Amino acid sequence: MLSFHRIPKFLTVLFLLALLFLFNQQANAYIKCKSGKFINDQGNEVLFKGIGLGGWLVPEGYMLHTPGFGSPSSINAQIVDVIGESKAKNFWQKYRQNYVNRKDIEIIASWGFNSIRLPFNYRLISPEDQPGVYLEEGFAVIDSLIEWCRDNRMYVILDMHCAPGGQNAGNISDSDGIEARLWTEPANQDRTVEIWQRIAARYRNDTTVVGYDLLNEPVLPNGHSATELRSLYMRITTAIRQVDKNHIVFIEGNWYGTDFTSLTPPWDTNLSYSFHKYWSETGVNTIQSYLNMRKTYGTPLWMGESGENSNHWFASTVKMLEENDVSWCWWTHKKFETITSPYSAKLPDGFQTLVDYWNGTGAKPSETYAEAVLLQFADNLKYEKCDFRPDVLQALLNPEFLTNNTPYKNLEIPGKINCVDFDFGGNEVAYYDTEYERTRWDVYNPWNTGRQYRNDGVDIEESKDKDGAKYSVGWIDAGEWLKFTVNVNNSAVYDVVVRFASAQDGGQLQLFIDDQPVSDIITLDKTGGWYNWDTITIKDVTIQGGTRELMLKFLNGGFNINQLEFIKVTDLEEQGQLPVKFELGQNYPNPFNHSTKIPFYVEQPAQVQLDIYNTNGQRVYSEAKKTVGEDYFTWQAGNLNQNSISSAIYIYSLTVRGKSDSKKMVFLK
Repeated sequence: MLSFHRIPKFLTVLFLLALLFLFNQQANAYIKCKSGKFINDQGNEVLFKGIGLGGWLVPEGYMLHTPGFGSPSSINAQIVDVIGESKAKNFWQKYRQNYVNRKDIEIIASWGFNSIRLPFNYRLISPEDQPGVYLEEGFAVIDSLIEWCRDNRMYVILDMHCAPGGQNAGNISDSDGIEARLWTEPANQDRTVEIWQRIAARYRNDTTVVGYDLLNEPVLPNGHSATELRSLYMRITTAIRQVDKNHIVFIEGNWYGTDFTSLTPPWDTNLSYSFHKYWSETGVNTIQSYLNMRKTYGTPLWMGESGENSNHWFASTVKMLEENDVSWCWWTHKKFETITSPYSAKLPDGFQTLVDYWNGTGAKPSETYAEAVLLQFADNLKYEKCDFRPDVLQALLNPEFLTNNTPYKNLEIPGKINCVDFDFGGNEVAYYDTEYERTRWDVYNPWNTGRQYRNDGVDIEESKDKDGAKYSVGWIDAGEWLKFTVNVNNSAVYDVVVRFASAQDGGQLQLFIDDQPVSDIITLDKTGGWYNWDTITIKDVTIQGGTRELMLKFLNGGFNINQLEFIKVTDLEEQGQLPVKFELGQNYPNPFNHSTKIPFYVEQPAQVQLDIYNTNGQRVYSEAKKTVGEDYFTWQAGNLNQNSISSAIYIYSLTVRGKSDSKKMVFLK
């Protein structure tokens, strides 16, 4: 056996460096398309789980909250208008430095993504009015990103997001907003082919680069057929293959990457079809035509862009894609004032003054003022100054997001629990909300009406409550609920102070611990407004120590709520109420039409409480006694006032020293 301690130190170092070099070469070898899969040099499939760097090299108005057309060129014109060309150039330099740098890529890799989609504007590497001229400083930006990704063992896919003339008429392609002139002016197509060949020649030997996303979301103008799209793609591919036979070409469909008419059969053996998916249902039927295409032609699929929806929709879409062996990439890692990206940058004070001027509703600010605001705008893009949205990452990368709720924060009782800190998880897992995702592109359906703090279906806004939590849950409908994993430090009786606001009477809520009701239904009175905060105290709530699941159920809506405060009243240990073993039996007869017996067994003498609830959670009967051993309660099918009740399913719960068990029974008249 080779012993390292017998080898000279410098040879050991060289040997280890050689191993590391070989390891990196194997890990970063070219990815190829084969039999409908992405395959590495070891013959193993690679499933891309990526995130896009939208907004970095291709700013968009909705990301930056600027008014108007919102294309990169129009945004730049607005900035030049207020601070001039020279200072605008300085602003964009700082903007790019802070938006994405080495640390951002390190963080993205640590989250668990293995690939980056880099949207770029052709103007980054070739001046708009100088065909054939190339900018080394533009290529240097791309080179740096590739280096950062290589160092973090991540792949890169280069995406021409803005082609000469614009591949669609929208702001996202930096068009003139009138026409997609890539299709109407042949010179723009010639230039696009030339630029891609120059890119391929530069990166042909770089194994960190997976391939080239030739055109982002093309949309052919009226009068232009899909055969023109195929023809241009084939021209670009031919030009690339003259200098680069190793990298994949990614082909997006017409109509924003969704329509692959005339794009089959494939014309290259190292080609992948790339579709985009927004604002649609999440079933496999929504991508079946693409799966059929893969099966027929053996070309792998890449869902190259998706997002701008709720966490539940994110998790459902990723689950569906991965179950069908489809690689994916999300949009995008950072934006201003957002809940749909992992990082949310803050708009600076004074930014609204610029917006008002650009909108034509305010005076033009001084150059000094505008420059200070814009430099702060750029500075706020640093990752350490951004708000982090861990829920977005949970939805994308936690395979159990749709089945198991997990703690969002460490919550303790006694103490205060902010209602917006409910568990991670999907709808009907960590929460239930009647509107929790957007599934139509033509109808805007907000999943989070307040659009604050988190990206779940729960509606959250700033509370404007100086004495309570910063954010509140609102727009509450009957039947909705929230779950919280809590650490209960003491088995005790607690008073629970609920902080709420409402412009109307009739709101109702109830507390559950481990799916058992621990309070009556609480009815809330109006407080005089949606931001006029008041409290109501739920008395004598018994909770056993340990890790528990608290559920806050809303039986009737029409109020805002921001906080629960659990105040210990009495330790159960101090009352001599240490837990005892007990068993609850099934009532008999069941079903019954007059009376029924509810058997139980309690190991030690204890006070035993029987509560009977209807399926709406309302308590209809209660009885208690002190006993030991085998015993039973007899229920005469009456309510607390001994009046008869309706035929229905009822839930009976037995509580012994704060611990409960329950079963169902059926009453038939």
